[in-house]
Amino acid sequence: MRLEPALGDDPRDILRGLRSALHGAGPALSLGLVNDLPGEVRAGTAVVVTTSGSTGIPKSVVLSRDALTSSAMATAERIGEGAWLLALPASYVAGLQVLVRALVAGREPAILSGAFTPQAFAAAALMMVSSEHGRRVPTYTSLVPAQLTRLLDAAEHDTAVLTALRSFETILVGGQALPPVTLERAEAAGARVIRTYGSTETSGGCVYDGKTLRGVSVRIIDGEVNIAGPTLADGYLGDADLTDAAFHRGADGTRWYRTGDAGLIEDGTLRVRGRIDNVIVSGGVNISLDRVERVVRTVPGLASAVVIGVDDPRWGEASVIVAPRGEALRRSESVQLEEARHAVGAEIGPHARPARMVLVDELPTLPSGKPDREQIRRAVAAIH
Repeated sequence: MRLEPALGDDPRDILRGLRSALHGAGPALSLGLVNDLPGEVRAGTAVVVTTSGSTGIPKSVVLSRDALTSSAMATAERIGEGAWLLALPASYVAGLQVLVRALVAGREPAILSGAFTPQAFAAAALMMVSSEHGRRVPTYTSLVPAQLTRLLDAAEHDTAVLTALRSFETILVGGQALPPVTLERAEAAGARVIRTYGSTETSGGCVYDGKTLRGVSVRIIDGEVNIAGPTLADGYLGDADLTDAAFHRGADGTRWYRTGDAGLIEDGTLRVRGRIDNVIVSGGVNISLDRVERVVRTVPGLASAVVIGVDDPRWGEASVIVAPRGEALRRSESVQLEEARHAVGAEIGPHARPARMVLVDELPTLPSGKPDREQIRRAVAAIH
């Protein structure tokens, strides 16, 4: 099967190509930073999404028509059917899935054009209001936490943004962990939010509020989250070794994906604890930066903070809080840091307390909206 040369970021071009690919009439699409990929893919492939993730290592994930449509149908079964607003890059799996869900439902998606702003989002959302046979058509969208935070900030003084947030039947939020304080703000504003967990390798979110979608199974092996089900990718294009390392078959023939995420299952609910490999060794003690970051984000003014590891002459490695200016400036940087160190010490232990804090005008992000942790780490390391 032929692989279409890499498309740009125009969501309308991607939508046209995706429609043909899902129906089997057109070539498979290639999205993202694609360089020198093979021109042929296996039959049934719909999209190859190349993503560098937060580590900077490119991976070309092969997604079949069956995997993408299985995910879309399972989402509709969980949250309902209706009209979708695309507010994320269509070349990112969460944005791509918005288009797939719309096509599977037989509806044209609303598309947010240009840069994301709360005002543009509100205008697009409020234009979606419609009815069929005297009943309102439910609307849905998918966001990353940074977008939701911007909308909640704007909604405090812009009634149109507040109305738009409240207009959606469900807002899916994923891509990274949603800080509890942000979820509380969304609920207080009347927004109906569902936290999603998944990756490009699982055709996007496949666990909603800790519960798997239909057909998806989760297990924990040696502390690592493993996922099985019809939404799994076929593997990595042109990299059999990487495919074999990430995907494996159990004794009963079930195909599992090793996520690289640490987690546990409590009362049937999956709780993700961060990346297994996002660990530093400080003074001979292993410290999970994801765990430190979750605690730091509970401190007022640090809900969007990122915690990264840097070399340290005394301890070998140390953690650093990197936070955007704004709310953090309402109190001194030293006070913010001390509050964060106290919270981390109380929750995890004194060994895990961040060494310092760096304020920036804006956190660098990947096209997906996630913080670009590698760029942030390099920038902080260059300071000293």
